[in-house]
Amino acid sequence: MRAAPGPGRTRKLNDGYFTYIDRRTSRVNPEPGRSSCRLTYKMVLVPAIVPSGEPSVPSGTGPCCWPKEGCDAAAAPGDTLTASGLPKEAMILNKCAQCGAPFETLEKVFRCGVCKVRYCGRDCQKQHWKGGHRAACQEIKRQGGMEQVYADTMYLAAGEGAVKTCAEDTKGQTCYICLGDGSEEGLVRGCSCRGTSGFAHVSCLATQADVAVQEAEDNHLRGDAFDKKWARWGRCRLCEQRYHGVVLCALSWACWKTYVGRPEADSTRCMAIGLLGNGLWESEHLEDALEVKEAELAIERRRHGGTFTSHMLTMQANLANLYKLLGRYAECLKKQRQVFDICLRFYGREHVDTLSSVINLVAILNDWAGAGPGRFDEAKSLLSQSLPVARRVLGESHQITIVMRSSFENARYLDPSTTLNDHREAVVALEEVVRDVRRVLGATHPDVQQIERSLQNARRILRARENPDA
Repeated sequence: MRAAPGPGRTRKLNDGYFTYIDRRTSRVNPEPGRSSCRLTYKMVLVPAIVPSGEPSVPSGTGPCCWPKEGCDAAAAPGDTLTASGLPKEAMILNKCAQCGAPFETLEKVFRCGVCKVRYCGRDCQKQHWKGGHRAACQEIKRQGGMEQVYADTMYLAAGEGAVKTCAEDTKGQTCYICLGDGSEEGLVRGCSCRGTSGFAHVSCLATQADVAVQEAEDNHLRGDAFDKKWARWGRCRLCEQRYHGVVLCALSWACWKTYVGRPEADSTRCMAIGLLGNGLWESEHLEDALEVKEAELAIERRRHGGTFTSHMLTMQANLANLYKLLGRYAECLKKQRQVFDICLRFYGREHVDTLSSVINLVAILNDWAGAGPGRFDEAKSLLSQSLPVARRVLGESHQITIVMRSSFENARYLDPSTTLNDHREAVVALEEVVRDVRRVLGATHPDVQQIERSLQNARRILRARENPDA
């Protein structure tokens, strides 16, 4: 029997080209109370780029067409999210595979009878079939659907990227879950654990989280009881702090690949897509995070028939923050004002969502000159009202309270009308905030790094003011 080609090798199949990848899966030991992180590998096929010199297959615009010409099949994890040659649009099938039109409802959506790819109409389905889907259809079905193939591929890429990033920190350590070393899969640590605590295989963390969620579902847990189990996907069991950076990104792909095959209205699948968006965001894949977050909001609207929910408000706030990071400041400011007004009206000033919306609104006021000349006064006014509330309701060491303190000092020193003494006081206050946030969240947390950058900037501007001739 002829052996399968190695990873990355391309094979022509049904008038189309496919590339082999390694798919790794983790197994759970059937014995109660024990889990195994042993990895298995098998060769699978995914749509590949047509080799140079061959006639190209016509491309559509949707998730199941051939990758666009020039797509890099060997891109590094996270660069374009097209490792293995998969088009980025295959991440979530929330739009027509041919024309890219978003689905307001799934009641009138056309689906491929074999692989269930979605279309807005029969004409788009025919065009996509003739444009290249004919060659990929059976293979997509065999591998569980395009979303599943994409999720499996990106989990492997993100996991390897996380191991590479954490390699220096994890040398000579062992996984706290299976007690194995990093010789086969490699170890990661992306929480606030210190010393020799918190090192683990990504597959062990994923298996641990999946087992916890399965236990919650089997026992029909709801509300806080279910959320406590679900938190294993994004929070360290040892230090109880959230994962961040590349580790959160890898776990997000692991979570999404675990539940992507469920029906769209399944609540666990909806939570998984939210976690995926957060993971892409924190690992700075902003365009991809925006696509996921927009899909998440569209799915939520379809689930509730367009009726407004509090969860939609959170999603809109996340979209506003992404607009800001992508440089779309006018859209961001408009959305943040809307979110803050709604939170204040429906929840009151003491609700955690209202306090979070204050932070988000102040951030765009501090950062964007286009917000107007009175933006720093507005920011300080909002924080002067909300910071005492956060201290009373959440406590001095809460992350929201700490970020509010930092935001207030930022508004003080960034304001061109501030006095030199006020600027010096802002620097001293930021130094105190940095000490507190490092103690609470650890030195590698993104919020810590951002506040430290603010302190460095405040010191630089202060030196320039004190020595204008230097």
